[in-house]
Amino acid sequence: MKPMFLLSLMVACAAGNFAFAQDNISKVPVQFAKGASSAQLKGQFSGYDSVRYSLGAKAGQSMTVRIKGSTNANFNVFAPGDQPGASAALGSGSVGSDWSTALPASGQYTVEVYQMRASARRGAKVAYSIEFEVK
Repeated sequence: MKPMFLLSLMVACAAGNFAFAQDNISKVPVQFAKGASSAQLKGQFSGYDSVRYSLGAKAGQSMTVRIKGSTNANFNVFAPGDQPGASAALGSGSVGSDWSTALPASGQYTVEVYQMRASARRGAKVAYSIEFEVK
């Protein structure tokens, strides 16, 4: 009788409407000043939160991403049409490890800033500045 009760409880929990805390994902469009080829922004987040920057670029242009600040700050770059969590990153970097490449396609690129699980689990706060350069 106990196994049937436990199975029923598990099914009820799976089908129930339980509210779980969601990670906060901030979305920030990147704008370059007229005639500029780079932009620098500052941000912060904590725990499992992340920040997703979007910027347009054309195939064949060169993009460089640099991040400074907390050593917990990391980033992944996604090609147009690709999404964090659903696609492989085009590239990645962290404080002291810039990312640069010739771009494979025209469109909106996404750069997601996050921290690794060990520090996210502790709820560490991450302050950073990030620079985007497109030539």
